[in-house]
Amino acid sequence: MPAERARSPLAALRQALWVTLAAGLAGAAWLAYFCLTPLVLPRTPFDFTVRSGASLKTVSAQLSEAGLLPSRDLFWIAGRLRGQQAAIQAGTYRLEAPLTPLALLDKLAAGDALPIEIAFIEGTTLRQWVAQLERHPHVQATQAVRSEATLRQALGVIDRPLEGLFFPDTYRFLDGTTDIEILRRAQGAMTRQLAEAWASRQPGLPLASPYEALVLASIVEKETGRADERPIIASVFVNRLRKGMRLQTDPTVIYGLGERFDGNLRKRDLLSDSPFNTYLRAGLPPNPIAMPGAASLHAVVRPAETDYLYFVSRGDGSHVFSRTLQEHNRAVAKYQLGKP
Repeated sequence: MPAERARSPLAALRQALWVTLAAGLAGAAWLAYFCLTPLVLPRTPFDFTVRSGASLKTVSAQLSEAGLLPSRDLFWIAGRLRGQQAAIQAGTYRLEAPLTPLALLDKLAAGDALPIEIAFIEGTTLRQWVAQLERHPHVQATQAVRSEATLRQALGVIDRPLEGLFFPDTYRFLDGTTDIEILRRAQGAMTRQLAEAWASRQPGLPLASPYEALVLASIVEKETGRADERPIIASVFVNRLRKGMRLQTDPTVIYGLGERFDGNLRKRDLLSDSPFNTYLRAGLPPNPIAMPGAASLHAVVRPAETDYLYFVSRGDGSHVFSRTLQEHNRAVAKYQLGKP
């Protein structure tokens, strides 16, 4: 008979269960320690970007490689145990102080990301907007903006050009938002702004529709950047429209030249006919020449009460306004030609 009796199968099973239980408790303790221990930031602040569609496992590996997570696997396991594996939101995140992995998971699931912005300036054109969208590192480019025809189709604009239909403002968005989504938001904002302005218009304006107000507002936007002058500039154009006078404004001619404009408006340009040459054609041009802001929209529907018909730049951003051609010619001689 052996000196030592063999262990019974029950005893072996009991020992295996104890070992498994001990290992499980140790693993749970280690996971709890990991989850509740603040992470050491590789640098302060620590920024990272979660791409659209990235999985929790991908983010875990990304943050581990960046030196934030001591264990990519524990972070992924913690997220799965909390049911957050599918809740991670895209965006650029900033950590400015140590936080626990659990707090980081909550931050990712809540989408507590840095606001990504794009600012469109009053008086810019659709061509400039598209270029700006293409340059933005967090905007996802689509085929829709490759041409005006495809963009009009994507936005549901059938009956008119797109110029002027987008409201210049600062728009916040998540990383990976498409260019068409941002333009659609700007289109909706302009629709609301224009409707609000048109509803507050003065009676008797020589403008037949909100679209005509939008066209005139784009001209005012290009003529002056001074808030105090916009209603006066608008009054000049409104007075001219009432009298049947041509608007005679350089910005429309420049817009009509397009890429041919080299920064110098010449006499031959003023004598070259086009739908946008308001020196040769009466009334408003066929469409806006830029994206006007709210101030210009409100200026054209509630212009100042003046009898001005002319204005000329002083060269410092301000203008001299005149009632008669004789007064205007004197102002041109003084401020444009340098004559006393």
